[in-house]
Amino acid sequence: MTAAKEKLEKVMKKDESILREIAPEYWEQACRELMKQDRILKKIIPKHDSGFLVTRGDAFTTLARAIVGQQISVAAAQSVWNRVLAASKNKVTPKNVLALTVEELRSAGLSGRKVEYIRDLADHFDSGRLHSNQWKDMDDESVIKELSSIRGIGRWTAEMFLIFNLIRPNILPLDDVGLIKAISLNYFSGEPVSRHEAREVAANWAPWRTVATWYMWRSIDPIPVEY
Repeated sequence: MTAAKEKLEKVMKKDESILREIAPEYWEQACRELMKQDRILKKIIPKHDSGFLVTRGDAFTTLARAIVGQQISVAAAQSVWNRVLAASKNKVTPKNVLALTVEELRSAGLSGRKVEYIRDLADHFDSGRLHSNQWKDMDDESVIKELSSIRGIGRWTAEMFLIFNLIRPNILPLDDVGLIKAISLNYFSGEPVSRHEAREVAANWAPWRTVATWYMWRSIDPIPVEY
């Protein structure tokens, strides 16, 4: 193993250790009900029954990873994140991000626009302008509204936060390309799917649309994305 590869694996291992490997309390119930309600999920869920949604717990990390992952592949996003992590002394915090120069963030693989977004996000957290300590008690749409006030965070990113950080059980991210692709392949034999058609399919998933979405993602990519 080369020194560079060994260093990268150590960084990734430390990053992964943040994960809280505990299934959400509703997960088993959701899986049972979804398999009863939906013939496609009845086949998909047992194929991935050893996995479940996990959270990093840290709000800034979740949102920063979501910004990094915008409009690029999962593999590319992980590669960029690893470089941002290394540049931030293996801990991506608001203060560590703000301590990096624009050039250092660009060298990690971030576009100029994403550098602006992640620095603005860091500034929002560092200055205390967000009600992050209240988010767990706020309803989904209220959290989305506050997060959307931050540059670079739209509805999709806010929904990823609700799924991967707050672990809300009934989120349906209709702007997610992976979800639409999975619905197309699993329910429409690969034919193009409109948002309306996707919403109709997902009506059968309530109140566990987050869980169904997670399994839709697994149906096209067995390795879970992390935010």
